[in-house]
Amino acid sequence: MLTVTSRSPAADSILAPQRRAQRTHLLQTPDAWILLATAIVAIGCGALVAVTGINALYVSLSVVGCIFIMRDFRFGVVLLILLLPISRSYIFPHEMFGVTGANPLNLLLLGTLGAWLLGALGERGMENFVPRPLLWLYIVPIVIAGFLGCRHVDEIARAFYAYEMLEFDTPVGYFRDTVVKPLFLVLFALLVAAAVRRSKSPRPFLLAALVSVWVMTAMVLIFVLLSGTGFGAMGSSSARSFLSPLGLHANDLGRLYAVAYALLLFTFVGSSDTGLRLVLLASMGAVVIALVLTFSRGAFLGFGLVNLIFLVWHRNAKTLLLLGLGTVAAFFFMPDAVLDRVMTGHGAGANAISAGRIDKIWAPLLPELLDNPIFGSGLNSILWSDAERRGGGSFILLVTHPHNAYLRALMDMGLVGFALLCAYFAHVWRRFLALGSNKELDPALAGFYKGAAAGLASFLISGISDSALTPVPEQAFLWLAIGMMYGHSSGTAKAATPAPAPVPNP
Repeated sequence: MLTVTSRSPAADSILAPQRRAQRTHLLQTPDAWILLATAIVAIGCGALVAVTGINALYVSLSVVGCIFIMRDFRFGVVLLILLLPISRSYIFPHEMFGVTGANPLNLLLLGTLGAWLLGALGERGMENFVPRPLLWLYIVPIVIAGFLGCRHVDEIARAFYAYEMLEFDTPVGYFRDTVVKPLFLVLFALLVAAAVRRSKSPRPFLLAALVSVWVMTAMVLIFVLLSGTGFGAMGSSSARSFLSPLGLHANDLGRLYAVAYALLLFTFVGSSDTGLRLVLLASMGAVVIALVLTFSRGAFLGFGLVNLIFLVWHRNAKTLLLLGLGTVAAFFFMPDAVLDRVMTGHGAGANAISAGRIDKIWAPLLPELLDNPIFGSGLNSILWSDAERRGGGSFILLVTHPHNAYLRALMDMGLVGFALLCAYFAHVWRRFLALGSNKELDPALAGFYKGAAAGLASFLISGISDSALTPVPEQAFLWLAIGMMYGHSSGTAKAATPAPAPVPNP
């Protein structure tokens, strides 16, 4: 027998408003609207992909990402951590629909900045967005040097245009490529700092960085495996551009990996989580293999310095034993091509060791330091230097940078700018060490900041033969650590500030 239960009209009149409220509530939640908007965009962009091709796919992913970013800008920060190190590779789009600069990374960066601004305007969160040391010791000198260089664009040696080595020929294009684009890396660090300040724990950002390290490592490993090139050919001096199709020169990739290795090594030592330590150990092994495949002697030097710092900061019998065993194993199992690369030029003089940098780059450029010794000649001043304008291939190598970070800073920014940049990196070094020795932090996180200090030292020592003190792509993991440092330092400072004493009632 079926029993039919009926409700009275009075009960229906009571429940109907509740059912309507539930349906209305589903549409009033922000997450529901985000999912609805995402579905609409996905359907529309899916049709666009069928019509216009792969570029629409990148647009689709960027737009969908920006929708979630508007909900929480920290989602955008995580995506930026994942994408930034690979953004210079040729597998990553650098323009869409023929518009240079309209790429997924820039869209995500601007979308994340916009989402942060919307939240910060109502919370007075913009006051400490740019730390004063970063502004006055780093950003301002770079911007001033960029304006100084704008006056010399018409003096750039014609050979650079003949060989299509530059992408600008106007002061606006020069300022865009030498000031605005590099400072996007600093903006990325500031957004990381804002995200860390907003979060209870920085571990999600560390996890994103770990994934990013694996992506960067896999790029080189897969590229080398697919190429089928032997070790001997890769290690030869004539094959230094072998990895350039990945978007970065082998030397740049090597410096990037040396910093990543430092972060992984010291985080591994600080962590007590067995699972995390295994992942970090595997990551270090992959990074070391990728670093060796770059055959970059500057990266080898930086790698050695990281290990030396580790030995000094963790002096004990166990560390010495492991280091000794690792050194012996390296000599026995290291391929001959790597050892030959390390020993390149030894016995043939300093110029041979420097791969011709002393005679063909540094010596011809030294007189340029006297032209504007106080404030410099502007960013990338080598482009209009007398040596390049009159020398060509017989007197000086045709290069767009001096292959020495310190000579480059002195030429471009003079003694004043050089001193300010050095002061900024000294400030960063001290802040890294302060956080690394903070007993209140998670030991793994404290280890991360110690690794950042070691990575900074590694980068600065390898700058003797290449790179720059101004923002360059191989500094991606370094600026990630700087951003986390600023975010964590302000949070620690706030937590350490004692609460005001209560005022007694009269």
